[in-house]
Amino acid sequence: MSLFQRHPTHAACAALCLGLALPNLARASPPFLLLAVLAIATTAALARDNRFVVAALLLVGGWCWGSLRLEAIDRSPLSSRIGTAERTRVVVTAEPRRGRFDIRAAALVVRFGSLHVHEPVLLRLPLQRAPPQGAILAGVGQLAPPRPASNGFDERAWLRRHGIHVLLRLDTWRVVGRRGGLGGVADRLRAWLAGSVARGLHGERAAVLEGVVLGDDGGLSDALRQRFRASGLYHLLAVSGQNVALIAAGALGLAWLFGLSRWLGELGALAGIGGYVLAVGPQPSVIRAGIAGALGSLAWLSARMTDRWYFLLVGAALLLAWNPYTVLDAGFELSFAAVAAIFVLVPRVQHILEGYPLPRTLAGIIAVSAVCGLATAPVLWLQFHAIPLLTIPANALAAPAMVPLLGLALIGALLSPIAPAATVAIAWVNGWLAAYLAACARLVGGLPGAQIRSPVAALLLLAGALLVAAYASGRKCRLSSSPST
Repeated sequence: MSLFQRHPTHAACAALCLGLALPNLARASPPFLLLAVLAIATTAALARDNRFVVAALLLVGGWCWGSLRLEAIDRSPLSSRIGTAERTRVVVTAEPRRGRFDIRAAALVVRFGSLHVHEPVLLRLPLQRAPPQGAILAGVGQLAPPRPASNGFDERAWLRRHGIHVLLRLDTWRVVGRRGGLGGVADRLRAWLAGSVARGLHGERAAVLEGVVLGDDGGLSDALRQRFRASGLYHLLAVSGQNVALIAAGALGLAWLFGLSRWLGELGALAGIGGYVLAVGPQPSVIRAGIAGALGSLAWLSARMTDRWYFLLVGAALLLAWNPYTVLDAGFELSFAAVAAIFVLVPRVQHILEGYPLPRTLAGIIAVSAVCGLATAPVLWLQFHAIPLLTIPANALAAPAMVPLLGLALIGALLSPIAPAATVAIAWVNGWLAAYLAACARLVGGLPGAQIRSPVAALLLLAGALLVAAYASGRKCRLSSSPST
C-alpha cells in the first residue's frame, strides 16, 4: 500500500511543503509549469488515483506560489538608492540589539525622501539610547549595502532570506509615534511580558529569563552566549513547544479553577497561544509550536482526532508559504529536525533504556537529549561548523529548573497588573533559577572537549554514533528474540 493510500492527508501536505521549498532550487516558469501539468495529466490517466493527483497539484501549486513569494521578497525599490541620504520615516519592528559599535534592529521604511515604500531594512543607530519596539522614527537616513561574506558569515545572503536588501543608518532620530494595528498589539504584549518576567532584576539573571521566556538573547554577554552554545543548552533560549504547552495548560487550569467549561478553557488556550506568539515574534520554533497548539485546541473543539505529524507539516507549510527562504534558516531546520526526531526515535530509545537502572524521568530526558542532539548535529555543523558533545548531561542538569521557571514567569505575568509586589517576589525567585541555568551552561560549556570544530573530530563522532546505533539495534534484537520468563 502506497503512502498516498495509507496517509493521503500527510502526503498532500508534504507535497505542498516540497513545492513551496522548490523555488530555492529553481523558480517556476511557464515552460516548467506546462510540462508539470502535462505530467500530472498523464500520471492521472495511468494511475487513476485522485489522491496522487491532488498531491501533485499541491506540489505544483506550492511551487508557483513559492516562486511568486520569492520574487516579492527579492524586490527592493530602495536598492537603487544605495549611497544616498534622505529624510526618512521608519518603524522599528523588533527589539533593538546593542552591539560593540552600534545598535541594530529590524525595521520597516515607510518613506524615504519622496519615495513611499513598505520595505524591511536593517536599522543601524549610534550607541546611545535605543528606541522601543514599535516606535516610529523620523530622521535623515543613509542607505548602505550589507557586508559581503567574511569569516564564514555572509551577511548579505542572510539578510536577503529575511527580505532585507539594504542597511539604513540614522545618526540622529526622534520618535514621532507608535505603530498601531496587530503590530501595535504585539508590541504591547511583548512590553507587558518583558516588564513582568524580570521585574526588579538586572544583569545576567534578567537576560536569561528574557531569553527563556521571550527567545531574546540580546542581553546576554558574548561569553555566556557561547557557553550556552557549547553546552548544548542554547535551545533553551529559543521559545519552543514547552513554552506553548505551558500557556495552554495554564489556560485550561484557570478554567478548571474558576469552574468554567472545557470549551471555554480551549478558547482561552487559543487566545493565550495567539497572544504569546505575537509577543515573542516570528521565530520558526514558536510559530511551529503555536500552530500545533492551536490546531490541537481546534481539534478538541471540533471533536476531531489529533495528529502530531499533520500539525508539524501544517506548521512547515504555513512558514514556507510566507517565506520559502525559511527552509534555509538554521532555526527552522533545527526546530523541525528535533521535533521529527522526537516523534520517530524517542520511543525507540526509551525502549532500549528500559534495561538500565534509570528513573523514568531521567530516562526520558536522556532519550530526548540524545535524539535531538543526533538529529540536529548535521544542521549545527553545516550552519555553524560546531557540534556540542555534552548535550545529554547538560540537559539533565538544566531540566529540573525549566518547568518551574516557565510556570513562575506565567504566574508573574498574570499577577503583574493587580499585584506588582507579588510579581517582584516571583521574579526574584525565578532569578535564582535563571542563575542556575547560567551556571549549568558555564559548567558544562567550559569543560574541555565540550564542543568540536574539527572536521576530523566530526567524522570520528559520526563513526561513534553509528557504532552505538548498531550496538543498540543488536541489543534490541536480542531482547526481542529472547524467551520470556
